[in-house]
Amino acid sequence: MPENLELHQFQEGTQSNDKSNRWLERLKMRLNCPYLGIILATLSSLFFSLCSVIVKGLVDVNPMELASFRFVGVLLPTIPILIYTKQPVFPEGKRVILLLRCFMGTTGLMLSFYAFRHMPLADASVIIFSTPVFVAIFARVFLKEPCTLFNVVTINMTLLGVVLITRPPLIFGSATPTLDSESEKYSDKTYDIWGPVAAISSTLFGANVYILLRALKNLHFSVIMTNFGAIALVYTFIVCVAIGAVCWPSCGRDRWLVVILGIFSFLGQILLTLSLQVEQAGPVAIARCADIVFAFIWQMMFFGETPTGYSLFGALMVVSSVILTALKKWAMTLPRESTLRKRLRVILLE
Repeated sequence: MPENLELHQFQEGTQSNDKSNRWLERLKMRLNCPYLGIILATLSSLFFSLCSVIVKGLVDVNPMELASFRFVGVLLPTIPILIYTKQPVFPEGKRVILLLRCFMGTTGLMLSFYAFRHMPLADASVIIFSTPVFVAIFARVFLKEPCTLFNVVTINMTLLGVVLITRPPLIFGSATPTLDSESEKYSDKTYDIWGPVAAISSTLFGANVYILLRALKNLHFSVIMTNFGAIALVYTFIVCVAIGAVCWPSCGRDRWLVVILGIFSFLGQILLTLSLQVEQAGPVAIARCADIVFAFIWQMMFFGETPTGYSLFGALMVVSSVILTALKKWAMTLPRESTLRKRLRVILLE
């Protein structure tokens, strides 16, 4: 999900405004809870994973239309922050990059919603969650950053994990899961290739968003998120009109679930923001791996889909790569004399 792409940018924006996080530090002290940021990040994962469940469960509402409702949840929490901090809405010199960031992020989210609908929930979540690992490739291409042995190892681990999850027929034959239109469950046949294609494409769009966020690192996070939410709403509406998916959800269950989708998106985004105000981005990124655990739980609980051994091992490979990547970034922010940095010297190649 796109929320993973905001970890670095949220930290840049929130930590630059000391007044905005003093009350959180006081709350952390009063509760005597040194892991408050980790708890908030885990709760954020819970709400975002439930958003994925709603997207998958609302079979009568087009995924592109659901993306529009999701962006309402992105926009609502950031408009008050933008007004309070008196930030410029569409700053000069950054407009082209902002528009590119919005296009990449919106396209990535729409593709992820399509993948949630047409793949097992956990499999799609794991592939989409692997985005941070692929950033090294685009950083090398566009920013001329070095691609180290560590990057090569984590990228290959992730690719192996993705292959095990998607199980392409060219390698594994036809024994891969397919969605049964009558039971809405997956059987042991070849599923629609467009589900994995959408998930992998979402990951690649997401990796590009990381690169664009680095170019926008001097902007407050509320500026980026407000533009993202507003432009994405227009973008998704145009897409919905083009494919004939503009309709209000049916009364009753569907309409309530759409409202809950917006609320859960709002809560997940706010909790992610707060977690990065009291904790570094590295530990928060690791805590966000709970999203994968929740996805496997919801897959079995709500959809009766039992993950295969291939999916579990592939998920382990991808999550391990993401955790190692987050640990390395965290270790690089620590003082050289830090005991923890010395313990992590293997992944730093020091």
